[in-house]
Order: sequence, then C-alpha cells, then structure tokens
Amino acid sequence: MGVFDQPFVIGQPPARDGPLARFLPPLEDGVFRSWLADRVDRGAWLLDPFGASPRPAVEAARAGYRVLVTANNPIARFLLEMTAAPPRLGELKAALADLAISKKGEERLETHLQSLYLTLCLQCNREIPAHAFLWRKGEPAPFARRYECPACGHAGEYPTTDSDVERAQRIAEMAGLHRARLLERVARPDDPDREFVEEALAVYLPRAIYVLAILNNRLDAPGITPERRRLLSALFLSACDQATTLWRTAQERPRPRQLITSNEFLEHNLWLAIEAAVEPWADEAPPVPLVLWPARLPKDKGGILLFEGRLANLATRVKDIPVAAVITALPRPNQAFWTLSALWAGWLWGSKAAEPFHLVLRRRRYDWAWHLEALRFAFHHLAHLIQLGAPCLALLAEPEPAFLTAALAAAEANGFRLQGLAMRTVHDPIQLVWTRGERLRHQFTAPDRAAIRSAIHQHLRARGEPTVYLPLHAAALAALIASHSLIRPNQPADDVLRNVSRLIHQTLLEDDQLLHYRGGESPETGLWGLSSWQDAAMPLPDRVEEAIVNLLIHRSPLPIPDLLRRLSTLFPALLTPSWGLVQAILASYAELTDDGWSLRPADYPAARRTELQQLAEHLQDLGDRLEYHTRSLHERALLWESGEDTVYAFHLKASTVLAGVLSSSSPPERTVILLPEERLPLLRYKLDRDPSLADRFRARVLPFQTVRAFVQRTFVDRETFEAHLISFPASRQLKLF
Repeated sequence: MGVFDQPFVIGQPPARDGPLARFLPPLEDGVFRSWLADRVDRGAWLLDPFGASPRPAVEAARAGYRVLVTANNPIARFLLEMTAAPPRLGELKAALADLAISKKGEERLETHLQSLYLTLCLQCNREIPAHAFLWRKGEPAPFARRYECPACGHAGEYPTTDSDVERAQRIAEMAGLHRARLLERVARPDDPDREFVEEALAVYLPRAIYVLAILNNRLDAPGITPERRRLLSALFLSACDQATTLWRTAQERPRPRQLITSNEFLEHNLWLAIEAAVEPWADEAPPVPLVLWPARLPKDKGGILLFEGRLANLATRVKDIPVAAVITALPRPNQAFWTLSALWAGWLWGSKAAEPFHLVLRRRRYDWAWHLEALRFAFHHLAHLIQLGAPCLALLAEPEPAFLTAALAAAEANGFRLQGLAMRTVHDPIQLVWTRGERLRHQFTAPDRAAIRSAIHQHLRARGEPTVYLPLHAAALAALIASHSLIRPNQPADDVLRNVSRLIHQTLLEDDQLLHYRGGESPETGLWGLSSWQDAAMPLPDRVEEAIVNLLIHRSPLPIPDLLRRLSTLFPALLTPSWGLVQAILASYAELTDDGWSLRPADYPAARRTELQQLAEHLQDLGDRLEYHTRSLHERALLWESGEDTVYAFHLKASTVLAGVLSSSSPPERTVILLPEERLPLLRYKLDRDPSLADRFRARVLPFQTVRAFVQRTFVDRETFEAHLISFPASRQLKLF
C-alpha cells in the first residue's frame, strides 16, 4: 500500500471539549482505537512519546492496551491522571459546595469572591456580580462590564460605573502581598528564573491575583484529603486559565500560542468560572488503571504507565517493555501553555515541582526551525524504544505547511519510513503513519523541481478540481521523501524549512499549466488548479456524490460513521471528502432518521427514471405549445428547434454530475439542465467550491417543478418560459435554500 492509499481513519467529534481544551490538540474520539484494531493485539504495549493530549493513551487503555506515556509537562500529567480517573459530577459539586461555605474572615468564601465583581444593574439598580469586565491593554481600569441580573433578568454589555473603577483600583492596591506569595510558589528569591516568572505573571490582573492566592490557600488547608485536593486542584486549574488576559473580547474560543495580551480582553468572574468548570471535569466513564514508572501494569488488562520526564531520559532506562506500536498527537509550539504550565505547576505543587519545567520560562519564541530540531531529537530517542517495523500513528492537529515539513523531516532524518499521509481538510488533524526502519545513510539526492511539479499535477488530476495549498505541499513533501531529497544528514533546520518552502512556492508560481484562484501574492492562499482538466479524473465532488447515492441505494438507513468510513476507503489519503461536502450531498438526496441516513423514495433509480420519462413527455408537449420542433437526441436529452436553429438543448439530470453536459456540443448559452429542486443547493455548493467549474458553467437550469407548473398552465408563451430559467453562476444572490 502506497503513501496515498492509506484511508483517513474516521473518528467522532467529542461530546465535549474538556478542561483546558484551547491549549490541547483538537482530536476526534475513536481514531486511535480504530487504527489499532486491525494492527495490534489487545494487551500489547504502546508508546505515546509526547503526552501532548490525554486522549490517545486513555482511549487505547480503555480498548485493552497497555500504554507507556512520557510527559515532561506537569500540567499535561495532571490532565492525563484526571482523564484516566475522572471525577464524578456529584463529587465535584460536593467539593465546590464545601469550598463555597468555607470562611474568609466572617464571610462565606463564595460571598467574598463574588463581592469583588459587584456592579450595578441598570434596570433594577441592584448590586449583582458581573460575569466579566472588559479591559483595554495598558489602561488602569475596565471600560465595560457584562452581566445578567438574577433579579430582573436585564442583561448585556454596558460601560463601567465609577464604583466599578474604584473597586478595581482598591483591589489592585491590596494585591501586592498575594502576588508575592504566588511568585514564591514558583521561584524562590535566589532562583535565576525568578525574573521570567515575574514577566509571566503580567498576564494576570490584580483582582485575578487576589482570587487565585486565596483559592491556592484552600488547597493547603489543614485536614483536606488527597482526593478532595485533587478535585479542588482541577477547579483551581480552570480558574487559572480563565483568569489570564488571553481571552479576547471578540473571539469566542481563542487558541493562544503566545503570552500576548490583545488590545481588548476579558476579565472573567473567577467564582463563576469555577462553577462552570465542574461539568467539563466530570465524567461517568470507568477509570483506567494508571501507575507511575517504575511500577508495572498487569498483563491481562489495559492501563497507563506514566513516566514523569523527557523521552531522552526514558530511552536510557527502558529495556524490558516490548513496544508494539506508537500512538501520539504531535505537539506544536505553544509558549503560552508551556509558560503558564510552569506557573500553574508551582501554584499547585510548589517550586520543586515547577523546577524541571523552568526552561520554558526563558524562551520567548518557538519557531518552526526550533521545533524541527526538537522533533528530530525526539525521533532519535524514539527509535531506541521500538522495534524495527513497528507502526506509528501520529496526528498533526492544526496543520500548517511548516509544521508538516518539520514532522516529516524529523522522522525521515531518523530512519522512519512514511507509509501513509491522509488529510481531510485544513481544519482536521493530518494522519501520519510511519514504520521504524533502519538508520541507513541514504545518498542524499538534490531536490528535483520536475518531480515536485509532477507530484502536484498528479494530485490535481486525481482530484479533478482546484484545491488549497496544504495538500499540494503534502504531495510535494512525499515526492521529496521518496527520492531522499527532503533533508540532508546534519542539515540545519532553518535551511531545511527555507529550501522546501522556496522549492514548492517557485514550482507553483512558475508553472504556466497552473492557475491560482482567489489568492493574493502568497502561493499559500487561495486555490490552485490546472489550466486544462482534459486528462483529469471526474471532479471529486461528483465522485463522492455518486458514491454516497450508491451506498444509500444498497443500504438505507446508513449510520453516518459507517458512511464516512466507507467514503474514506473509496477516497483515501489526500482525497478524503470534507464533512461539508458530505452534508451538502446528504441534504440533497436523503433524510435523517434515528437509525441513520435514508435515501428519499423519489431518488431511487426506478422512481427517477419514471420521473425523467414524464418530464421528457412534458417538454415535448411544451415545445409543441410554444411552436418549437422537438427532436430527441436520446432519452435524457432533446432539442427545441426553430427552423434550422437550436433554441434550447435540454439535458434531464437526476444528479449534479454534469461533466457530460458541459462538454456537449450544444452552445452553452442554449443549454438548459433540468434538475430536481433538491439538487439546486448542491449545485450552488459545487459552483461556490470550484472556481474552475464556475468559470466553465454557462448553462441555465430549470427545476423539475417549473416544468410541471408550465404543463398545468392554460396559457404559456416563450417570454414567460425564458424568464423562469435560472442562470448559474450569474444569479449568485438567488435564494435557493
């Protein structure tokens, strides 16, 4: 099986995002379990060398595998432990209730913390806790507040009052001592990294510092049990995340990668944030056995063995664990999460727990060259931990061209053989499959522009439609790997990335057989297509449409996971259809039931054949009434003629697979396509998706219903008929949905 024969492994969107989701790779459920099922026996040892997400290990362990995980980030380790043994909702609610009634002076803690966020309701004039305050970077006070009054229901975003500003300034004056305590938890006065901790603390406003310090004290309260501390630590961690100034006012779900405060940001009510954190942490799933290295898991059931440290350290210690496969989510650089993790680890477990992770405090920027070197180092040690031929599945979430280049180059440099590269859209993780090979020193071959050009053309011909840059970049990288042209031994990382990018960009920009649609000067924007599609395959959307209809004909209802898995087999690797395309086709042909998608009765072949025959008879009748001569070309095409001139060439279609119509000899301006009404939105989707198709599409469209309506009229003339023809793509504002 070649690199581009590997099917995209279908998963399911998770039921919920989970805590700290904005810092973790966005992954679907079931991908690792499905991939392992056909390759590795249950009970075998697996390895997650990065521990960037708890999902791979927990999913595999629940499927019966033993998983060795390395996690150098203490917060990542905590997330793994909490995911493996998730707390129940009732347990978290009880912990929150006890926290709420604990005392701060003479007040309940909940009352005291809520009082820090009080504001005035504009409608009923009551003091109520604000949900959030809005700040501008560099200003000493918030400029707006958001609230929902529990008394009168008034809600919205309004300018702050004088009392809001005074309260914020008063809290800032008394937050200094609390800031010093939080600083001490991470780095002692003689710690050389203390200045970096102070800089990182700048993403916390004084009110947040005050609240977090008080909450942190509760974690160390006398008499608290280890389990209760674990639950409160989880809630505290969510508060730490919500307390930063990295929450933009205009973005619902930001995914910050740098500790950079935006020009406008939110200050959340942290007590409300803790209350909201209960459900994301809670889960009723059964716990997974998790033990810390050097303990061992039993052979008869799945579980997780957690190594608290770096992969390089593990590689020198593991001798007796026969790793059968690797499953992982490749980490991407995230200075924000890694720096905050050092702070949070110190607050939760003290400065000693944070010390091993202090290195991230010193680094301000993580570029792709740095990341390539880090991955190359990791793959070097990974090769010592697995056997020859061991398969590896790595998900590359939030893909970018440089990220993909770094991952493939790092693996190639360490003898890992690329077996599969599959992607669905630029918003889905890329799935990379390697096997560990011998570390042979292949003769490096200078990159061949002709080979890159051929790979790009081959993918476009296989796709049959223009596409975005990333799959072309992937196809070019696979060609470089096949010819051992991607990375030289000991080649500097920045040189690798720069050369690959330049080669692919120049190949695209200097190829007169390619067209660049909807893009600017950068080749990584817009769409790329062939200037001639003469030797290309049928457009991918057309093939997917035919495949879905055929699958539904033979099995209805068809559950969506089964449908997507079958499509991924039919259209593997870089051709995996997007969920948007699948949805558009299903909406056009099928109905959703409790058991899955079923083909509409009218779209079964026998019903459509009968309907098309009736429509042909209707067109014959209409032609006679409009005094045209009707001539049949075949059962699904006929002409209306006036004298020796063809006035209309009708093509009766049950689908939007129109390649034959567009290449027919009929003049485009005289071509009329008859389609079921349900197909019109799908046709619009295809035209909006494919600028090449839109440029070639000059036919007009007549819905079946319009033909039936004309037949029932007692009077119809040529002008009225002409007015009812729909012009695609000229009528872009026509409301078809």
